[in-house]
This record gives sequence, C-alpha cells and structure tokens, in this order.
Amino acid sequence: MAQADCPHCQGSGWKVVERTTEGAQALSADKPGASAQGEPKLVWAVPCDCTTGDRTERALARARVPERYRHCDFDNYETDNDIENVSPQQIAVFNRSLIQAKLMAQKFAKEFTPIREQAEPGLLLMGPCGVGKTHLAVSALKEIVLRGYSGLFYDYRELLKEIQDSYNAESQSTEMGVLEPVLKAEIFILDDVGSSKPSPWALETVGHVLNTRYNEKRVTLLTTNYLDEESAQSRNAESGSTAVSPRGNVAFPESYRSGRLPSGEPMRATGEDTLTERVGRRIRSRLYEMCRTVKISAPDYRKEIRKATGSGA
Repeated sequence: MAQADCPHCQGSGWKVVERTTEGAQALSADKPGASAQGEPKLVWAVPCDCTTGDRTERALARARVPERYRHCDFDNYETDNDIENVSPQQIAVFNRSLIQAKLMAQKFAKEFTPIREQAEPGLLLMGPCGVGKTHLAVSALKEIVLRGYSGLFYDYRELLKEIQDSYNAESQSTEMGVLEPVLKAEIFILDDVGSSKPSPWALETVGHVLNTRYNEKRVTLLTTNYLDEESAQSRNAESGSTAVSPRGNVAFPESYRSGRLPSGEPMRATGEDTLTERVGRRIRSRLYEMCRTVKISAPDYRKEIRKATGSGA
C-alpha cells in the first residue's frame, strides 16, 4: 500500500519518470492543444518506491511464508557469531560453515530459472537446530518470488496435516486442492523435513510430491535437522578445509565429516535418527538426485543467544 504522505506519488502508489524509449506516454500538458510550452516530455508511470515493502509482503503472503520469517534475507543472516567458552579456532570453523551455506543459497537464488531444460538442482540444507536453515531458505525464496516467479513455503508437518484434513467430509478443501499448488510452484520450500513420525502414509505422500516435482523438473529447496551417516564421509577433501565436493555437496573439516562438531559433540540435533531413518531410503535417494546437500555445522544460535541474555524465551 502506498504511503499517504509520499512526496513522490502523493499517495497514489505511482510516480512519473522521464523516458527516452519509444512508446512512452506523454503527459496531458504535452499533448497537442495544451497550454504548456516547450518540447513534449516522454514519460512513464511506474510503481513508487514507497510501495516496495508492501509488494514484498504480498509476495511472501502468497507464498505462505510465516510471519515470523518474513524479515529474513541474506543481509541479516549472521555469519560472524561469537560464542562464550568456545575457542577462537572453533568459532572460525563454525563461521566458515555459515558463510559457505550462505554463499550456496545466494548462488542458488541468483541462478534460479524455471526453464525446464535448464532447471538447476534444488538444495537440501542440513544441520542442527538454530543454525539458520529456514532463514536461508526464506531468503532465497524472497529473491526468487520478487523476480516474478511463483513460490510456495510449507512446513513438513503442516503440509501433511492439511492433506489429512482434506479427507474430512466437512472440509472445504480437497487433496488435489492442497497438492496442486505444491506440485506446480516454480520454487517450493519444504521446511523441517522428517519432523513428522515416518508413517507409511506420510512417506508415500511426501514421496509423491518429490517424485512429481523431480519428473517435471521443478526446483525444490528443503531443510532438515536430521543428518546422514554416509554423507558425513568425504574421501578427497583435505582435513581442516572447507570446499565443495565434485557432486556439488559442501564438504567440511574432518571433525564434521565424522559426524561431530570440532568440540567433539555429535552433530545430531534431533535424537539419534538419521535422515534416511526419518524419510526412508527411497526418498533419501531421490533427494540425492534432485538436490545439492549443504551441511551447516555450528551450534544452536538461538540457544546461545538465550544463554548469553539469560532469557528462557
């Protein structure tokens, strides 16, 4: 919505700019018979800058991004965190992991194209709670939808619940009414994959969504707190280095590849299950084909902030 006191558009939401291209519309004062003197100006009406925030808000609302995450962008994703009682060397390793993940997400957003023949692989952001996986996913989605592409965000459990609710005879929605936007969106974010109990119905439903999008060459970005046993191994990466493996997956220092943080703490953030155990071998195999895996190895940032401030919220 335009700002009522905007000096550029006077609250109309549109401003007039001069253009030198053919087809620009002349102001009424420039038309034949008008009283204005001098050469006619070529002008164009464009959305005023004061409507940009509203445009972003509408785009994110259409994409179903929760209010809590709508502020997220790449500029406010922090990669220089300082943590008490952790050595500078370990903090540097943590922050390199955050920087690498941010660069991968930015590259994904910048190079995104819905052209089927040129569709880029999706991303699977993997790591413990509180390292900013959803933040990066929403940041990429925001950049993409603001370029005019259709996007959709769903929490893993919320998607399954909406599909289940559609089976209720009193529901106003249908299964295809829920699934069609998910299957057709040019970019689809599925957040917190594996967070729901892995029932046969849930695995079949999620498998259908991923397989359909894969077969139609539609791009998907997923996040998960669950880690791989096998993906923690990398044969060729040098110990202590950070690099992108030949398959496009992010490789981290030896302590990460063994499934542990540099402190020796296990990277698993949610129980002892692996991602394969939460989504099944078939879905995990499909994710290898349709996504680049980006492992983010750092402590729970939200937990550290609460600890530092003494807040339990």
